[in-house]
Amino acid sequence: MVVLWIMIALAALIAAYFLFLTVCGLFVDVNKEYDRNSPFYRFLINSATAMAMVLVRIRVEVRGMDKLPEGRFLFISNHSSKFDPILCWYIFRRQDLAFISKPENFKVPFFGKIIRRCCFMPIDRGNPRNAIKTINRAAELLKKDEVSVAVYPEGTRNYGKELLPFHNGVLKIAQKAQVPLVIAAVRGTEDIHKNYPLRRSRVEIEILDVLDAEQVKKMRTSEMGDLACALIRDALA
Repeated sequence: MVVLWIMIALAALIAAYFLFLTVCGLFVDVNKEYDRNSPFYRFLINSATAMAMVLVRIRVEVRGMDKLPEGRFLFISNHSSKFDPILCWYIFRRQDLAFISKPENFKVPFFGKIIRRCCFMPIDRGNPRNAIKTINRAAELLKKDEVSVAVYPEGTRNYGKELLPFHNGVLKIAQKAQVPLVIAAVRGTEDIHKNYPLRRSRVEIEILDVLDAEQVKKMRTSEMGDLACALIRDALA
């Protein structure tokens, strides 16, 4: 009976928390692009992610954190699962990662409105002009020291298979903002949905290399993309 009451209390607490997230989301204008990162909504998204990691039983091992530069940067990695950005924005919570993501993600219950308030940006991949506007906006947020920006050069999930071709145009964000480029590899997220609820999931996030702002300025986006792709492919292999 004690265990039962504990489970009931825990379920009620979780339900109350997500109800609170819903209420907080009511104060977010879904049609507005925010240029200020909200510490309050950051706390909400990080605390909700921490709770989800416990419930789903995800263990994350991180290597190379000492390579991270001081100040803002552009973060890129491989993308094999919908859990990639969720785990990364929590692991790098001190860096206030704001992801560039597909518009559909901003309609996700609970999280959709909150990530918009944290300066996450939708990108119209089918319209080059609108995509350039997003790239310029991301660069401005970096210049203002508001957030660090994260983007997946593959453009979509590879589902744990081979890396997809990189869209090197998004790397212009680092050049326009004159910030370092952080290259990372993420392993194990594609297995989370298969492991839950019977098994724990182990995820590895490794910072492979950091190109400082001077290197970013001198290199072409194609060179940066080729280098990043090679590093990530070797790490995953």
